[in-house]
Amino acid sequence: MTPLKRVAAAALALIFFCGFLGLGTWQIERRSWKLALIARVDQRVHAPAAPAPGPALWPSVTAQTQEYRHVSVTGTLLNEAATRVQALTVLGSGYWIMTPLRTPDGPIIFVNRGFVPADAAADVDKTSAAGGNKPQDAPVTITGLLRLSEPGGGFLRRNDPSANRWYSRDVAALAKARGLKFVAPYFIDADRASSPGPVGHSPVGGLTVIAFYNNHLVYAITWYTLALMIPVALWLARRDER
Repeated sequence: MTPLKRVAAAALALIFFCGFLGLGTWQIERRSWKLALIARVDQRVHAPAAPAPGPALWPSVTAQTQEYRHVSVTGTLLNEAATRVQALTVLGSGYWIMTPLRTPDGPIIFVNRGFVPADAAADVDKTSAAGGNKPQDAPVTITGLLRLSEPGGGFLRRNDPSANRWYSRDVAALAKARGLKFVAPYFIDADRASSPGPVGHSPVGGLTVIAFYNNHLVYAITWYTLALMIPVALWLARRDER
């Protein structure tokens, strides 16, 4: 191998070594972040239910401060404005039933009342059109987990409000499509106590996924191993050349 080729090979090896080393370090940092997230979510979901944030706190609602908090809210369900959003759950494919709830002071909070299978969606639509299972002015108390809005749509599928096709729980878009104002920038995943299902094709609550994959240590070991292979490969090449 000529001196120029040796220099080029060494430079290329250095680039790969630094790249693999950087990716391994990034995975270690991601692992620390994921462990903190798991601990934070576990603490929040098992805490006693607190009142859902009111309008004064809406600007401060973020994933870091509020998401997955165990909250409660009391108000009137606007069943005629309920919307089906496509869902895939442990119970199969079907829909989330997103229903706005008007609080006594006027603000509206969307509630994900739970899951219904695709073959029961028509019955849910009829129930919603008739005003739901309770009188329209009957107050209800919903408990569940605070979730952030999911703007845009699902994977490779955008929400189509004009055709009433929804693939994500986009609170702002749902409110606009239903002509609602003064709507919270989050929604609440109702728990099983609030939406027990499946009597009368009622939505099944309590299906929020709170398990987070944490394979970052495996990825880090893989990247560090690849980084270690670079100097080993250079040493073997140099030995063979000699």
